[in-house]
Amino acid sequence: MKVKHILLIDDNDIDNYVSNHVVKKSQITDKITIKNSAIAALEYLEEIKNNSDEFPELIFLDIKMPIMDGFGFLDQFILFQMAVEGKCSVIMLSSSSDPMDINRALQYPVVKQFMTKPLKIEMLGTL
Repeated sequence: MKVKHILLIDDNDIDNYVSNHVVKKSQITDKITIKNSAIAALEYLEEIKNNSDEFPELIFLDIKMPIMDGFGFLDQFILFQMAVEGKCSVIMLSSSSDPMDINRALQYPVVKQFMTKPLKIEMLGTL
C-alpha cells in the first residue's frame, strides 16, 4: 500500500522518532507530518481541511496523551469531510493492550486497525 501523506500523532518524541524512521524505511509514503498532541494535529488538519492534496490519507494515533487523548481527537476528527468521505483512515498505535481501549477504538468507523507500539516495518504489511 502506498499513500501520499501520513500524519503521526503522539506526545512521546521517542515514539514519533521510531515511527517516523519505520515509515520512511518502508517507503509507503513520500510525506510524513508529525504532531506532538491531539490539539496540534486538529489545528493542523483544520488549516488544510479544504486541500485534498495535502490532507493525510493515513493517521497513526496514540491514545494516552495529555489534555486531549486519542479518543477526544477521534470525536473531533470524524467531523472533517475527508474522514466522513472515507479518504483518511486512522491506525491506533498505542502502548495500551487493554481490551476496552481496543474495542472502543474499533467502534469508530475511521479506525481501521489497532497496533501496539513500537511500530515495526512488518506491521505496515498488514495495511
